Amino acid sequence: MSKSDEKVYRIQGLTCTDCAAAFEANVKRIPSVKSAKVNFGAAKITVKGVVSIKSIEKAGAFDNLQIRHENEQKVKQVTFWRQRTNLKVYFAVLFLIGSFLLRLQLGEEHILPVIGYALTIIIGGYSLFVKGIKNLIRMNFDMSTLMTVAIIGAAAIGEWGEGAIVVILFAISEALERYSMDKARQSIESLMDLSPKEAIIRRHGEELVVRAEEIQIGDTMIIKPGQKVAMDGVVVKGRSYINQATITGESIPVDKKENDVVFAGTVNQEGLLEVNVTKRVEDSTLAKIIHLVEEAQAEKAPSQQFVDRFAKYYTPAIILFALFLVMFPPLAFNAEWSEWIYRGLTVLVVGCPCALVISTPIAIVTAIGNAARNGVLIKGGIYLEEAGLMKVVAFDKTGTLTKGTPVVTDLIPFHKYQKSHLTIAAAIEKHSQHPLATAVVKKAEQNNLDVDDYCVEDFQTYTGRGVSARVQDDMYFIGSLAFFEEKLKMKLPNDMRKEISNLQKQGKTVIIFGSEKQVIFILAIADEVRSSVANVVIRLYELGIEKIVMLTGDNEQTAKSLGRKIGMSHIQAELLPEEKLNVIKELKISHGKVAMVGDGVNDAPALAASSVGIAMGGAGTDTALETADIALMSDDLNQLTYTIELSRKALRIIKQNILLSLTIKVIALILVIPGWLTLWLAIFADMGATLIVTLNSLRLLKLKKK
Repeated sequence: MSKSDEKVYRIQGLTCTDCAAAFEANVKRIPSVKSAKVNFGAAKITVKGVVSIKSIEKAGAFDNLQIRHENEQKVKQVTFWRQRTNLKVYFAVLFLIGSFLLRLQLGEEHILPVIGYALTIIIGGYSLFVKGIKNLIRMNFDMSTLMTVAIIGAAAIGEWGEGAIVVILFAISEALERYSMDKARQSIESLMDLSPKEAIIRRHGEELVVRAEEIQIGDTMIIKPGQKVAMDGVVVKGRSYINQATITGESIPVDKKENDVVFAGTVNQEGLLEVNVTKRVEDSTLAKIIHLVEEAQAEKAPSQQFVDRFAKYYTPAIILFALFLVMFPPLAFNAEWSEWIYRGLTVLVVGCPCALVISTPIAIVTAIGNAARNGVLIKGGIYLEEAGLMKVVAFDKTGTLTKGTPVVTDLIPFHKYQKSHLTIAAAIEKHSQHPLATAVVKKAEQNNLDVDDYCVEDFQTYTGRGVSARVQDDMYFIGSLAFFEEKLKMKLPNDMRKEISNLQKQGKTVIIFGSEKQVIFILAIADEVRSSVANVVIRLYELGIEKIVMLTGDNEQTAKSLGRKIGMSHIQAELLPEEKLNVIKELKISHGKVAMVGDGVNDAPALAASSVGIAMGGAGTDTALETADIALMSDDLNQLTYTIELSRKALRIIKQNILLSLTIKVIALILVIPGWLTLWLAIFADMGATLIVTLNSLRLLKLKKK
């Protein structure tokens, strides 16, 4: 589908799945519209074709829907109690109370209470009847149709009072449903307000206040202390602490200096920063998160698909059962028609599948929104459910269990070692592209040594083994034990070999620095393990994960040393990417649901083959945001255990909601047969079920990352 004539609009007032389907169908009927798709969870509609907002609003007039452009600021909403759609309820309630008092004074047969009840029905149920009658003409038997037939039927057999009560209870139910859906969507809508609409930009030496959408890539953005960052960019001047909780879920502010990345929507806490803008407002990390979460809320989870299939057959079955109750007893046993018509109408009311239909989507919308607020991006309801069902978690090592930044852990001096030798080694390694080289340079900087004091000449790389260079007319070599033995034909003494062996047993990589004649010092380098890893492994086992596996391309000795350190029992080392893929496939065969946790760039085949691919450090990594099923936006592995707990709680709540709504329906339908269930009790049971499943789902907002 071409994106050129496709536009996205936000919908205000969309609260039920039936209304969403009806609205989508109405928009599709507009002659200039080629296609339309409603995202109920995010309250958005994507329309392909040339169409005005006025035309779209007209298509949603049956439910008083308001439409605005996707990036247009939300109109400040009136307080829930003062909303126009609720005013009719207040008037209807007043008429109901007045009619009830008149009936007590004048008797049940008097015309005035009947008129009062009729006015209650008209005022409170006008919009319902318009929808219901239209649907009845189209033979579309949804909630509005069932309620319309039931209320008109009650009035027809003289049950004006009960018809009026049903209208009021239904209107209250709709209002509460609208309030709860708005509450569930707030977690994402609040993210949209985080990024400022304008920023201070320096252009041609002049500082200007510019609207966010007018800021261009390459502009210099000035961010003062206390201000929010308007655009993604790279710091070019200044240093400060930035609160990144909105993006990564990290509660502790992060130190930002030159060449560090900052994200739109984060808060500058201390210093003045100058930032080079690297992304337009619609391409920022925050914008991508909001877009992906809203798309995720539209993806139906397996449980929701089950409910939708069930509701497809459930509603016609209820209508047939109601017709059976109305027709069979009077025809077969000469029973009173009015009595069984009343019971049939009661079945229609209690049979409304409101609670059942909303039971799953509201839980998924709430859970995915809460996850985003805590720095976890879940790409769909299916992955939310899968995360709670996983039996095995497989971890990539580098960049996942470790920080991915090697550091020098040991320096063992030998022949006439001096600090200047470390400076020379760092000066040589500064010319190297090897990951271990940065650790040597960093070690020298930590010792306040200036690596630029020495001029490096004749630099040469020996791929996979080491480097050599000339400094002050002396040749120096840096590399592995094999490099020194093969290149220099040097025979290392036994004590030195023993030292190297001990360091390797600890899972460290050893590099040697020396001249053509002797070894000057040995460095041991290791990738730092994340501080949270050991606790996360323990917590995963406590959560009932059957197997935790480390998959790495490193040598077996290093892998086992790290595995023992963090308490991981299953370790597979020296694996190529395709071998990791095969391991994941084997684990799926033997254990079922398998999650793969990686950095979102490497191990793509393994991430794709797993039941759930989870990427670490998704903030700023486009690949992680695009390819992972779940992205942990910070480098905090505690987000993994939070995700599993959230998923399991969501699954429990969805099952509770489905069971509860079905149980209430079954009990109510049984009570219809002996005539114990009245119309107003039926709607009260339906409203109660809807309210309970809604409040139950909103409990997911309370779960926070520990």
